[in-house]
Amino acid sequence: MCPPVIILMMMMMSFDEHNVAVRGPRVWWRGLPRGRRVAIVLVGVVLFLVISGLLARYLSVENAERDDILAVLQAQAKGDAPRELTLLDGCRARPSCAATVGTSASRLKRPGAVKLLSIKSPTAYSLTGATGSTRVAWTVIGKLPVVQCVLVRRTGSFLRGIHISLLSLSAPIAGEADC
Repeated sequence: MCPPVIILMMMMMSFDEHNVAVRGPRVWWRGLPRGRRVAIVLVGVVLFLVISGLLARYLSVENAERDDILAVLQAQAKGDAPRELTLLDGCRARPSCAATVGTSASRLKRPGAVKLLSIKSPTAYSLTGATGSTRVAWTVIGKLPVVQCVLVRRTGSFLRGIHISLLSLSAPIAGEADC
């Protein structure tokens, strides 16, 4: 009885016209029945599509966090504190959070479109749930930049999907300060 390694090597061997052993993956591939080759290719294509879908889902979470933060900042720049409280999960129920939102909305009201300058998130690319303060620098053209911290909570997992919640928005901090 031959060991499995010898059998595998024999399957991958063929002989040229001079009866010299020729080995390699191409010879092995051509030696497989057509049905098996089609099945291997189909499994490879399906595996590629599944991995691509999961990767796209994973990478789109960063855009969702950015969009949520931008929506809160736009409400703040318009002076729309009620909209801010709606976008910040549970902020309305916490008096200190609601007071900060009200003060910031009136103090940072500015006409124009909000432009994000920088986002530094400790929860970025987390495969599982995480909570952290994201440092956001933003401006409205013609005004000085504003730096604030947004408390972000991610729940879920890479496979089931990740949900983002914005919990609070700080008052402006110093330009070079960390959250």
